[in-house]
Amino acid sequence: MSAGRPATAGALGIMGGTFDPIHLAHLAAAQAALEELELSGVHFVPVGIPPHKPDQVISPPADRVAMVELAIADNPAFRLSRVEVDRPGPSYAVETVQLLLADPPGGNVPDNGFVFILSAEALGGLPTWREPQRLLAMCRLAVVPRLGSRAPGRPWLAEHFPGQEERVIVLEGPSLGHSATQIRALAAAGRSIRYLVPPAVEAYIRDHQLYQPDLWRKN
Repeated sequence: MSAGRPATAGALGIMGGTFDPIHLAHLAAAQAALEELELSGVHFVPVGIPPHKPDQVISPPADRVAMVELAIADNPAFRLSRVEVDRPGPSYAVETVQLLLADPPGGNVPDNGFVFILSAEALGGLPTWREPQRLLAMCRLAVVPRLGSRAPGRPWLAEHFPGQEERVIVLEGPSLGHSATQIRALAAAGRSIRYLVPPAVEAYIRDHQLYQPDLWRKN
């Protein structure tokens, strides 16, 4: 690695989420991580069953996968991973990273391993995740700023993850605010979601009548 390059250079980004729907903030965050950390690419991993929200009503995996594919089609650095939707049971980040290490995309673990991309809000809940210390041992975390959610600082990291503070990297930006929950609410109300999701995703939601009032409830 040349002098001045980040320790994450060549690593592969993992961006997990329900992606119901995937929206422009997801894509902007992934692009920011790609450039700032000099990643080799970013794999989008739609969740199978969200473990923290067992009663959450979500769209079928086929729809969420299709929307991700449409959203990332024009970016050669972005890829879809079905590692979570193709296995039964709740989806845990630590198990996903373990599977990717055992069977990495392309056949080889990328230079400098994996970087798991998550929001500042999600980082605050990390202590409740399954085996978060082991997750940090297997990959670095890249924290994306989010309006209204301040990323926990170094004292918080030292308290909850002593000795692993350097495994967490807070990105410079962008700080984006809209969420999938808001987008579903707009679609359910018959309002426009233009400029919040890629045009192809907007068309998919319309054509497949996702998030209609009789099929949707606010989570």
